[in-house]
Amino acid sequence: MNDIFATLESEVRSYSRTWPTVFDRAGGSYLYDEDGTGYLDFFAGAGALNYGHNNPLLKRKLIEYIERDGVTHGLDQSTVAKRAFLETFRDNVLEPRGLNYKVQFPGPTGTNSVESALKLVRKITGRESIISFTNAFHGMTLGSLSVTGNSMKRGGAGIPLVHATPMPYDDYFDGQVPDFLYFEKMLEDSGSGLNEPAAVIVETLQGEGGINSSRPAWLRGLYELCQKHGMLMIVDDVQMGCGRTGPFFSFEEAGIQPDIVCLSKSIGGYGLPLALTLIKPEHDVWEPGEHNGTFRGNNPAFVTATEALKQYWADDSLEKSTIAKGERVGEVLEELAAKYGAVAKGRGLARGLGFEDTDVAGKVSKAAFDRKLLVETSGPSSEVIKIMPPLTVSDDELEQGLQIIRDSVHSVLA
Repeated sequence: MNDIFATLESEVRSYSRTWPTVFDRAGGSYLYDEDGTGYLDFFAGAGALNYGHNNPLLKRKLIEYIERDGVTHGLDQSTVAKRAFLETFRDNVLEPRGLNYKVQFPGPTGTNSVESALKLVRKITGRESIISFTNAFHGMTLGSLSVTGNSMKRGGAGIPLVHATPMPYDDYFDGQVPDFLYFEKMLEDSGSGLNEPAAVIVETLQGEGGINSSRPAWLRGLYELCQKHGMLMIVDDVQMGCGRTGPFFSFEEAGIQPDIVCLSKSIGGYGLPLALTLIKPEHDVWEPGEHNGTFRGNNPAFVTATEALKQYWADDSLEKSTIAKGERVGEVLEELAAKYGAVAKGRGLARGLGFEDTDVAGKVSKAAFDRKLLVETSGPSSEVIKIMPPLTVSDDELEQGLQIIRDSVHSVLA
C-alpha cells in the first residue's frame, strides 16, 4: 500500500507515519481513505482548515472562478479577486475591530509572513536582535527558525541561528517569578550583554510548543514593555488566528494592537496557500520589490478567503460557537486530567492534554487513530495531545470525537 511513499518519498515525511493510511477524499470534519473509511479530523490541517474540508460554500465560488478563467497566478498584480479580498478584509475584519493595518502579501505560507516581519522590523529600527520566547514555533526557514525554540527543528538548520534571544514565556517559572522580571532587568542593565532588540515576536497561544496559553494581562504587560523600550511587537497569529481561539485575532482579548501581525493557514479559507503580513501604516517603509516572491498572489485563495470572511465573519456567531465548543472540550479534558493526573490546556478550539510521561500522548494519538480519529501531539517532547477540530464541527461530531479521546486515554492509562 505504502510502497511508493516508502521507496520514493524523502525520509523527512512525518504525518504519513503518524497516520498510516492513504487518504483520498475529504468533506467537513472527515477525511476518507482510499477504502472509504472515514476518519474524524481533530487536526484540521494544523489549523489551515478552520472551516472544514472542501467547505461547499467556498467550493462553489472557487469552481465558478476557475470555470470563468479567473486569474490563477498573478504575482502581486492588481486583480479583481485581490480587490474583493482587500475590501472584504477591511469591512469584515479590520474596521469592526478598530484596527488600522496595511496588508502585505509576503508569499504563500506562514514562514514567509514571519520572514517579512523580521526583515521589516530590522529595517524600521536599524537594530538586528529579535526577542523570542521559550517553546515558540515560527516556521522552518532560517529567520523563522532563529526565533523558534524546538531544539530538533533548530538542529535541522545546520548552521548557527543568530540575532535572536529567547525569553521566558508566560508562566515558564510556574508563577514563582514576577512577569518580565528577568527580561526587564536585562533591558535596563547596560552590563547585561543583551543587544538592543528591534522587536519581540510572540504567539498568544503556542500551538506547536505545547498548547501554552498566555494570559491577557501578560500580553498587555509585554505590549507596555515594548512601548517603554522602543521595541516593536510582532504577533504570530498563523495558527491561532482566523478564529481558532474564538475572536478573529487571538490577541483581541488582551486589548492590544501589535505593530505587525502574521497570518496564514486558515486565512485562505479552503486550505489553499495564502499569507498576510499586517503592518501599522507608519511602519510600512518597504521599497517597491524589496520583499517579493513568485506566489504572493494566490488568486484562487483570494476567492475562497473572501467568501469565508463573508460567510463566517459578517457577525460574531462563529466566535460565540467556537468559545462554547471550546468550553465543552475543556470540560472533558479537565475530567480526564483529574482522573489521570494530566494537565488540561488551551482556549477556544485550541486545546491540549499534557502528560508527565512523555510517551503517553503518542500512544493516545495512535489509539485514537485506531478508533478513526486524527489528533496530533505537540510540545518539546510531544507530551501533549493537541485537539484542534474545524471550527465548523457539529455538536454531534464534537461529542463523538471527545468520546474517542476518553476511550483512547483510558486504553493507554487504565
